[in-house]
Formats: sequence, C-alpha cells, structure tokens
Amino acid sequence: MRRLTAEQKERYEEQGYLVVEDLIDVGRYIAPLMGEYDARLDELARELLAEGKIGALHDDLPFGQRLTRVYAECGKVHAGYFDFSLPFSNVAADQPCHFGPAVFEMLRCPEVLDVVEDLIGPEIYSNPVQHVRLKPPEKDVPLNPETGLSQLGATYWHQDNGVVIADADDTEMLTVWIPLNDATVENGCLCVVPRNHRVGLLTHCTTPAMGSHLPDKFFDVARATPVPIRSGGALFMHRRTPHSSLSNSSEDVRCSLDLRYNPTGQPTGRPEFPGFVARSRRDPASELRDPAIWERLWMETRARMAAHPEAVQPFYRWKVGDPVCA
Repeated sequence: MRRLTAEQKERYEEQGYLVVEDLIDVGRYIAPLMGEYDARLDELARELLAEGKIGALHDDLPFGQRLTRVYAECGKVHAGYFDFSLPFSNVAADQPCHFGPAVFEMLRCPEVLDVVEDLIGPEIYSNPVQHVRLKPPEKDVPLNPETGLSQLGATYWHQDNGVVIADADDTEMLTVWIPLNDATVENGCLCVVPRNHRVGLLTHCTTPAMGSHLPDKFFDVARATPVPIRSGGALFMHRRTPHSSLSNSSEDVRCSLDLRYNPTGQPTGRPEFPGFVARSRRDPASELRDPAIWERLWMETRARMAAHPEAVQPFYRWKVGDPVCA
C-alpha cells in the first residue's frame, strides 16, 4: 500500500500538484494498455486501407511511428478511435471509442487509488472526464484546413474546473495525469503554475481556433513549470491549477492518460457520462470491478446521445465573445 508522507501532502496543498514517481507497475498496467492501443491502431489502419485513405498498413513500424505515418497519410487525426470518452455533441451511433479492460484496470490501479485516497478520502468515484492523449511529433501532424493549425498540438492553458459545468465547482475533483512513455520537455510534458489553485476558478475564453482556454493575462504565466515524469510515475493535480502541455518536438509519440476522481456522491460535471465507484472503504460491494459492465454503460450512453441529441446538456459554460476576453 503506497501512502503519501506528511511532506508530500503539504507540498500538494501548497503547490497545487504533486509528482509521485515509480508508482505504477509498467508491466502489469501500462504494457497491456499499450497492447490494446496497438491492436486499435491495427484496426484503424485496416479500415483506412480498405477505404483507400492510406496505401499500406505500415505494420512493420513500431506503434509511435505507425500512428504518425497513418495520421500523416490519411490527413486526419483519429483521436476518438482510442479515447475512453465521447464527444460533447453530434455523437454518432457508431462513434469510434475504446473502453478496453486494460483501460478499466488502470482506472482501478490500487497504487493510484492509494494516493487519491490520501488526497480526497476513502470514498472514491471514477469521474468520467477522462482521455488518452496520443500526440505525434507536431511537425508530422496534419493541419486543420480551416484554421491552418495542427490538428493535435500543444494543449492551451486551462484549469480542469473550467471544463466541467458549474454544478461541479465545489466537487473535489482530482486530476491524475499518467505518462505511458517517459514525458519529457522535448516530447511535450505538462507545464503547471504552482500555487495558483488558491486564486479560484478563472475566466476561460472561447474562440473557434483555440476552443476554451485560459489567456495569459489572467494568471502569472511567468511561473510556469515544466513537469517531466518517467513512465510509471503520475502527476496529481488540483482542479484549479492552471496547466498546459508543450509541443511534441521529438521524433516519437507522447502517450498519456488524463484520469479524474472525486469523492463519491459529488457531481462529476459531466452528468451525461457514466462514472463508477472505484474504491469504498465503507461499502466495498459498491465498487465496480467488471470491465464489461463499464464498457456497457458507455455503449448505452453513446446510443442514448445519438438517438436524442436534443436532450444532451451543454458541457461548456464559456461563450464566444465574452467581453472580458476582448
């Protein structure tokens, strides 16, 4: 059982983030997960080849190089094909996504939950604000024909509290950012602004090109700190800590997970999406332990959102044209 020291807890409370290295067993959790993504990439390549969108499977290449080549050749980033989430709107009945057992096991990783328990308590809910980020070298990513920007580049500054609806503002949502390969300054690790979480939720601005983001003028960007982490480590971050990612200027894909947890019973900020009890000291029988049930919950959500798009509640509070953003 991994427990935080008093010094680590104090550091998290003071800085708004904490890095814990050598937390996750790479062979037990990360290797099977990358195996699932490798299989998904093979499925994607075969679909694109059959549709005439690529000229070869490129299955002689390792995962990162193959993903980069497939994206570059078809001219499109297929991030949703690997993601364990859904779009916020216009969900298709066959929307690509991936809810594999290795993903579920990572969500329930005991070593991760031990640290989560030390930070938010023993009744832990897996918040459905979650993603996998497979970021190829930015120079090789196709451009958006409408904006001229990379389809998958550096992540703009934001607070995770800002990407949920207002009913979750008081939720003790904890972000757990897990690199699946070493996250370095070169390949686009995260940057955080220490101690800014105490300021509260800041106004985010929305533009067609950048989406919802936190302009530099609203916080002290000069204090931004890169956070490189080795595979097997994790970054635990307060919901109001401003953060972004650097561009991937390396020659390989940077792979990472964004997981979120909150105390059970608190709003998740994404009421359309299904979460689950990941740990309960009070009622262990309430924990979800079957990956097939988890996958079914998401498939049912996909079907419902596709069939009744008019009933989907908007996920973003920030509007284009806010006067403070001018």
